[in-house]
Amino acid sequence: MSDAPALHVEGLTKAYDDLIALHPLDLEVPAGQSVALIGHNGSGKSTFLRMVAGLLDPSAGDVEIAGFDLTEVEARATTSYLPDDPVLYDDLSLREHADYVSRLHGGDGWDDYAESLCERLGLAERIDDLPARFSRGLRQKSAIVLALVRPFSLLLVDEPFVGLDLPGKEVLLELLDEVHGDGAATLVATHDPAYVDRVDRSLALRDGEVIFDGTASVEQVLHLVGG
Repeated sequence: MSDAPALHVEGLTKAYDDLIALHPLDLEVPAGQSVALIGHNGSGKSTFLRMVAGLLDPSAGDVEIAGFDLTEVEARATTSYLPDDPVLYDDLSLREHADYVSRLHGGDGWDDYAESLCERLGLAERIDDLPARFSRGLRQKSAIVLALVRPFSLLLVDEPFVGLDLPGKEVLLELLDEVHGDGAATLVATHDPAYVDRVDRSLALRDGEVIFDGTASVEQVLHLVGG
């Protein structure tokens, strides 16, 4: 399994009656590759990520993660997902969230790395507060911590910069670079075409179809998605 791609998708499709949210998509992401998913709202980015994360059933197609079928526990164990709308427990502090998520996925629980993430994201003074009561920006930062404290080799990220202040965005960009540098594959869906300068590969979608797959400049991506 060590030579398997981080992600292999074949014929992945999502339709709601006559509405096709994602046309049949074939994709292979090698281990350790960073990919930007670029497109406007409704282009299919979130639909694709949610199906790969196992949160949305496809209408057709197959997904393998690190050589394992999406239905296998090994595939889920190696995948971390950072959604665009953070999901947090009402009665757990940020520290308790991080400890629980880490241990649930075979990590060490609350440790120096978790504490460092909180410090870098400006959450050091809020570790023992309830993130369910945080502002949108603080909730997003909390979700970033939870996505990164657990072990993974594939990181799926959906519109991570929404709601972040400039310092938070800069820290997140640094963290994504570090995750990539540590050998994990990353797929980041974003409206921000400037992100293509930081990744190995760009995938542009429009109306549920892939219109570009490769290395592109910011100007090329803007042209492709109609920006």
